[in-house]
Amino acid sequence: MAAATLRAQLNRFRPQLGDLVTSIVVAVYLLLFLNATFWSKAGLYLKNDPSAYAALWVAIFALFAIGTVAVSIKYIIKPVLILYIAVATAAAWFTDTYGVFVDTDMVRNAFETTKAETQDLLTPGLIKHFALYFFLPTAFLTWIRIVHQPFGRKIRQNVITIFVCLIVFVSLGAAFYKPYSAVVRTKRDLIKTLNPITPLVSTTKYILGASQEIIISVKPVGGDAKIDARADGSTKPRVAIIVVGETARAANFSLDSYARETNPELARQDVIYFSNVSSCGTATDVSLPCMFSNLKRSGYDHKTGLENENVLDVLVRAGVDVTWMENNTGSKGVADRVRNVIITGSSDSRFCKDGDCKDEIFLEKIDEWLNGITKDSVLVLHQLGNHGPAYYERYPDAFRKFIPDCRTTELSRCKDAEIVNAYDNAILYTDFILSKIVERLKARTVTLSTGFLYVSDHGESLGENNLYLHGTPYFMAPDEQTRVPLIAWFDRQFASSMGLNLDCLKKSATMPLSHDNLFSSLLGMMNVTTKAYERDLDMYAACRRALAALPGS
Repeated sequence: MAAATLRAQLNRFRPQLGDLVTSIVVAVYLLLFLNATFWSKAGLYLKNDPSAYAALWVAIFALFAIGTVAVSIKYIIKPVLILYIAVATAAAWFTDTYGVFVDTDMVRNAFETTKAETQDLLTPGLIKHFALYFFLPTAFLTWIRIVHQPFGRKIRQNVITIFVCLIVFVSLGAAFYKPYSAVVRTKRDLIKTLNPITPLVSTTKYILGASQEIIISVKPVGGDAKIDARADGSTKPRVAIIVVGETARAANFSLDSYARETNPELARQDVIYFSNVSSCGTATDVSLPCMFSNLKRSGYDHKTGLENENVLDVLVRAGVDVTWMENNTGSKGVADRVRNVIITGSSDSRFCKDGDCKDEIFLEKIDEWLNGITKDSVLVLHQLGNHGPAYYERYPDAFRKFIPDCRTTELSRCKDAEIVNAYDNAILYTDFILSKIVERLKARTVTLSTGFLYVSDHGESLGENNLYLHGTPYFMAPDEQTRVPLIAWFDRQFASSMGLNLDCLKKSATMPLSHDNLFSSLLGMMNVTTKAYERDLDMYAACRRALAALPGS
């Protein structure tokens, strides 16, 4: 009885707002407080037309009001408005802080991420941001009492309000069609920063797509695949280790003429560095499955990628033994049908902490794998590499060559130079790992023919043009996110078994390449013939005696 009396007394102090007023207030809040990047870009793109810029404020307010008024129904209004604020708050943090756009690919990354990766992003700054922009306004929204009109009057009120807002939105769009259409066509990044509309639409697309993926049937590729005769008649098992790098950009490799010495070990290994290579995407979820498929960047989308086998399937069908070792966030479907060794989350305290394992853990696993080779084999290593923003967690203290290095996941607390230092230290550590892998292959040349290929999935922005991390839509992504390192090494026996002239390959290392080349190049490396193979995309083809005259030889 006393509790009921207390609740009644407290309720007397709860402010009351009408349902329409509440909807308008939330629309204004979203407009003013959670769209800083959108208004910054709009101001820049419409700086020569202040009238269009001012009208855009009114038009977007009308659009937001439509979205909030449409849900002003008893028992629904509060949960939905809180959802709007939550989505906009989260998207605003990543867009305003890192320049990341919450499109469908980014939503997929969020759903498929690991616990460790999530923890890297839970920074004090993010918590403060949510406390200020989510918890305070939603606490107020939860506290107030929303007064609803009688049902008939509510319907009339909402319909009229939505109709008026729609007229305003359409009228302003028509009045300023020329500047708006020009911006939308040439500056497509603007719409991708509009919160919460873009992340809600992106999430809806992801969920609808994920529901369709459940019934996907995988189509075979390269049904006629077989291992062809070796060019030199050798009989030793041929083994290739393929390393998929994570977030390594070519611009920070000293093999790529970067001023800092970030590849001292590889420089001593007689590797071949390809300096003009572009990625299929700007995020792992796109680049990883795309690079192993035969769809090419122009024909790749997530659903089509899942519907088709990839080059690993073709290698297995031909008779090559294939193993995938995972130290990242998963193979994104690439290794679903091959032997899969999961290292992520290992309890090995020498290399692992809180679910993340430094890539040095691969080295012992490689030794074990090499000991068991009896036939032509491929091992794919998926690195943790330079995965940000916790660059400082990707290398041991022995590799803190470039200091001061950013020692936090909250990049806004570090100078750009400190972020670059941490990133370069992680590249230096990758250089060490890759060099050790090559050394292990060199040590096996008595019993095995050995080859090595390294390629990163995408690059990274480190503050250039106020962009950080990766995932920028490809059409506007900077070179830092799309130009990636590619490195090859072969012992003489492996090269001769595929008819490859290494001197020729070194001379052609500046040729333009992309992830599109990986499918046919891996088949060429392992002497696999199939109708799915495309000679023009085999990066080794021009330097193989069995296929063409050797330029420059």
